[in-house]
Amino acid sequence: MTTKKNNENPLIVLLCNIVLPVMILHQGAKRLGENGPIIALLCALAIPLAYGLYDYRRRHKPNFVSIVGLLNVSITGSFAVMHLEGDWFSYKEACFPFLIGAAIALMNRYGQPFLFTLFWNDNLFQIEKIEARLAERQNRHELHHLFKRASDLFSLSFFFSGVGNFTLARRIFLPIDMALDKSAHAQALNAQIARMTWQGYTMIAIPMMVFMGFVLWYLINGLKKCTGFTTDDLLSADAKTTDAKAADAKAAGVKSTTKHDPKA
Repeated sequence: MTTKKNNENPLIVLLCNIVLPVMILHQGAKRLGENGPIIALLCALAIPLAYGLYDYRRRHKPNFVSIVGLLNVSITGSFAVMHLEGDWFSYKEACFPFLIGAAIALMNRYGQPFLFTLFWNDNLFQIEKIEARLAERQNRHELHHLFKRASDLFSLSFFFSGVGNFTLARRIFLPIDMALDKSAHAQALNAQIARMTWQGYTMIAIPMMVFMGFVLWYLINGLKKCTGFTTDDLLSADAKTTDAKAADAKAAGVKSTTKHDPKA
């Protein structure tokens, strides 16, 4: 009996963690009256929090991206409630990715490599088959070293993001005019937070996606060298099914385009 796997929908992740909070911060403060800025801020923080809890309950396992997002918005919200601004946010935006990168590096050094815990499962690789071949070749230790090197590379993306975030935050979190009343001041801070949310997301997400793609390529090629297997031998049936569906969808799109082309 097979169990249907609950996978995250990337569009829902983007909607709940970026799009809706930014829209609420930008528009809610203007439309909710005198206490609009505070209400908008609380609502904007509640959406990713609620999604993270829902995702954990649905899939019964913690999600690294959700945890990072929850910690980030919680710290941002705390700063806003305490009426902190400017340099506080700049330092937070720099320190947060640095701390994540350092945590991954320490995990690699003193425990299981981070990417081993993330990727080494039956959803992605044919673990039993790979481990049997590694035992046959007596090079099981190479697997640990491979994931350790890949995890070290992955941690570098957070350090680069930290530098980029700090530079961006210094440009966004400018001093707010103290002559503004409390509501206008809160609204201006919300606008800065909203701008940093979507622009800062690209400073973390884009390097992470580029590094993750490189790291996956590095891992698969390393496993091919360790085992002598092809990519098809390494990937699980679920992973190959996902690739096949993507290829079928692409082929169907090309076929549809050709069918409706009057020149075809």
